[in-house]
Amino acid sequence: MILEVAILNVIPGKEKQFELDFKIAGQYISSIEGYVRHSLRKCVEQENRYILLVDWKTIEDHTIGFRQSSQYLKWKELLHHYYDPFPVVEHFETIISNEK
Repeated sequence: MILEVAILNVIPGKEKQFELDFKIAGQYISSIEGYVRHSLRKCVEQENRYILLVDWKTIEDHTIGFRQSSQYLKWKELLHHYYDPFPVVEHFETIISNEK
């Protein structure tokens, strides 16, 4: 499994509308083959900063399956105008995991 991580800096004052639009956008990403789950978390110290965590079965499910899909165009239209600066997206694989 691959974890996609993006730090999202939203233009100040647009946080509430971003959150509403993100709820709508969730239907597009979750419809992609290889999608497992996602969560959006809001920073406690900086109210316009969020982190997006998406689990994918493979990196290609994100980089090809999602980014080259019509769903991505809808996602982009809903969300990309909120970011300043535009986020860097990185992918991580689990090396060590521990749960209680």
